[in-house]
Amino acid sequence: MMNAVVGIVTGAIASMGLGGGFVLLIWLTLFMDMPQRAAQGINLLFFLPIAVISVIMHLRAGLIDKKLVMSLVPGGIIGAVLGTLGSQLVGNELLRKLYALFLLAFGLRELFRKAPGSEKKSHNKEAPD
Repeated sequence: MMNAVVGIVTGAIASMGLGGGFVLLIWLTLFMDMPQRAAQGINLLFFLPIAVISVIMHLRAGLIDKKLVMSLVPGGIIGAVLGTLGSQLVGNELLRKLYALFLLAFGLRELFRKAPGSEKKSHNKEAPD
């Protein structure tokens, strides 16, 4: 039952582009006691059907810049190959720690980063008379 709830939550979060993979990886590694590499493999397979559905819905809503996507895909493919090969060279414990550091750094950046465009708005305000 709990796996179904986690599936629903991670699917919803992932379809919004908010990091459903993070939730699933935490669930699998911390609560299901799964090795990091196995959890990452499951995470990738889990998100294939979710990604297809989300892409279709986002395309219909006009939310995807196709030119930008096509410029990012070659680098993404190269990065995926290098990342997969690199993860084979790193032990499971180090991989878990690297993932934790990445999440911490990203979380801190988001926590302290100003919202995009917020600086422009504050500079464009006119001073009261």
